[in-house]
Formats: sequence, C-alpha cells, structure tokens
Amino acid sequence: MAEETQVKEFELTEDSELRFEVGDEDVVLELVKGCAEVFGTDLQENKKYAFPPYTRVAVYTWKEAVVELVGPAESAYVAKHTPMVIYLNTHAAMEQVRQHRETKDSLSKGPRLMLVGPTDVGKSTVGRILCNYAVRQGRTPVYVDLDVGQGSISIPGTIGATLIQKTADVVEGFEREHPLVYNFGYATPSANISLYETLVKELADTVTRQVSENDEARIGGMIINTCGWVTGEGYSCLSMAASAFEVDVIVVLDHERLYNDLSRDLPPFVKLLHQPKSGGVETRSKESRVLARAASIHRYFYGTRSHHLFPFTFDIQVSDVILCKIGTEKIPESCLPFGVEPENHETKVVDMSLAPDLVHHLFALSPCTEIGPAVTKASVMGFILVTAVNMETSSMTVLCPQNVLPTKVLVYMDLTHVDDQVQR
Repeated sequence: MAEETQVKEFELTEDSELRFEVGDEDVVLELVKGCAEVFGTDLQENKKYAFPPYTRVAVYTWKEAVVELVGPAESAYVAKHTPMVIYLNTHAAMEQVRQHRETKDSLSKGPRLMLVGPTDVGKSTVGRILCNYAVRQGRTPVYVDLDVGQGSISIPGTIGATLIQKTADVVEGFEREHPLVYNFGYATPSANISLYETLVKELADTVTRQVSENDEARIGGMIINTCGWVTGEGYSCLSMAASAFEVDVIVVLDHERLYNDLSRDLPPFVKLLHQPKSGGVETRSKESRVLARAASIHRYFYGTRSHHLFPFTFDIQVSDVILCKIGTEKIPESCLPFGVEPENHETKVVDMSLAPDLVHHLFALSPCTEIGPAVTKASVMGFILVTAVNMETSSMTVLCPQNVLPTKVLVYMDLTHVDDQVQR
C-alpha cells in the first residue's frame, strides 16, 4: 500500500512566518487564504508552488494567512519573531534616498547598499528581499554578486551584475537574462586575491558606466552581496569593494566585531547598520555547499523545471581553439634581468596544453581573439564543460549551451562538475 501524502495546514498571524526545508522529495506550497510572501515576492492565492529537494523556504505575512504544505517538509514550524520589519525599514530608507535624489538633479545616483557578514547569515536572502521590494515600488535596481562561492547571477567562480526589472519567481528566483559576468575561476577569493580585486574593480567601473546611461537603473541604485570571508585579507577585500562601488550604506549582518572594525576604518559618509540575521538561517555543511554549486552549474546548462534548456555535446580539436589560464608561478627575482620589474604573476595569462585532467573542468568563453592582458578583465560570453579528453586525436568533448563555440579563447576554471545527464 502506497504511503499517504503528507498534508499540513498552518495558520500565520501578523508578522510571523512559516519556515521549512524540503527533504528528498518536492514539497508543494499553497496560499489558502490571506496574504503572504516568500523573500519579498507575493504569493498568489490558491496557486501551487512546487519547491525542489533541499530548498529552504520562509513564508511571511504582514497580516495573517493560511498556507498548506503537501509533501515531506522537514522542520516546518511557525516563527513569531522575525527581522522582516527591520528589512522593510531598510528598503523604506533606500526609497526615501531615491525620491530625494531623483528630484535633485539629472546626475544624482540612487543608494548603493552592500551586505556583509560571515557565511550563513542570510546576505543573499536579504539582497533578494530588498531587490523585490524595490521592484514592487516601481524601481529597477542593479543586483551585484561578489560571492564567488555561490554564483547567484551566473555559475560559481564568477562575479557579476544584473538589472532587476521584475520580482523574483517564488521558486526559481530572479531571471538570469543577459547578466554582466566576469570569470574568477575559483570558489574562494583567497585562491587569487590580486585577480579577485582586479575583477571587482573592473566590474564596479563597468556597472557605474552602464547605469550612468540608464536613468531608471541609476536612480534604482545597487544592492551588493559579498563573500562570507570577513577576516584578514577577506576584510581588505570588503573595504576595497566598498570603495570601488562607492557605497552609501553597509548592512552588517550578525557580526559585531566586523561592524566595529568597519566603523573605525570606513569614511564617515558611509552609513553603517548592524542588523540581526533571521532565526531561520542555519549553518550549511561543506557537503551542502558542494551540492549547491553543482545545482547552480546544472541550472546553467539545463535550465529549470519551468524553463528547460537543451545544451549540445560535440567534439572540438584543440588546434582550433586557444586554451589558457589566468595566474602562474612567481618567477624568482634572481632569474630576472637587472632592472626588470617582475610581472604580477597572479593576473598573467598563460597558454595551456591538452591534458587528461581537464575532464570535468569548466572553461569560460572569452570574447578576446588572442592571449593577452585583455583576457583577464574581459567579461565572459558563457561557459563550457569538458566531458571527455582524447589525447590520441588531440580533441575534447564539451557540453555547450549552443551548437558552436562563439570564440576560440577558452579560459580554464579551477571548478569541476560531473555531468550526469544522458546526452542524445
């Protein structure tokens, strides 16, 4: 006899939220009565939302609501105390700044807010909420993601920015159409600090230049998500990013020492806010982070349940492309000619040869036509995954979003992914 489907109904009172985690099977959420939202996106009454396995969800109501869960949800409970009013007040303050500056002069820019804090304090969730509230107010903010370990705009190992023109889908999040993406190639900034800082500054310059030509984006402002590395060189990266993006406000989530350090080191015109993390935020294991990265890469190639993508698999001859990587070993100064300054080995572009260990590695597609310094700072056109290497024929099999490579220059990434889909 088949096991009966689990159905649970929850009554939410004013300023409360239902928190749950999806287990191994889908969980379907339905708003039966009232008004509620998921991370700033309104739920439609009597519409069924199917959340995939291992998703964490918070259903919040400002008034009251009745919601129903169908499926094996784990740790489902109603929380009476949430920081949502604090986040709403942050949005309201940003909107006041927008209104003031758009009436000031035609060159004024909207607020630029940066979210900082250690890992697993809900930075990306707060960013999603603030972006959604801004869109619901008729604004078009720019969302910037500097967290190379997560990849909410593109895949892990990248930083990027995208213009938010509509609220996020309840299940699938924001659309990822035509984002501005830079390839870092690692899952943590510590792997190449010099390259990371170079790319953050390049992204900041490019975004600032682009929004200056778009009045709605300029006034909409920026909401910037950052990595969870907040000590030592990680702290220096945060300070550098704040300067590069000329932020007005920094929200520090759940880290008093970081708040005090930034208060001491940042210029007085930057407003600092210390805010609590949501009680629903939990520390993720190393394994869960690996699974999240794999899911992000899978989504890039295959899309989502409601927006399927059908990538291509084909062979390419290494003689037809240029394989390269950013960063090389440092040359000892004793090996350099007298008077010659050493190059920055961390941002130097060098060519690569075909090797069996390239299997399962990702490569970024560079718009450049040859190896050179421009490869380092160029925004990328997309990504491919090497699924097989044939040393005898000097070729490799790749998974690609389109049926032909749009460029010859392929930039190595120190990230791997095993494609478990059967290609036809």
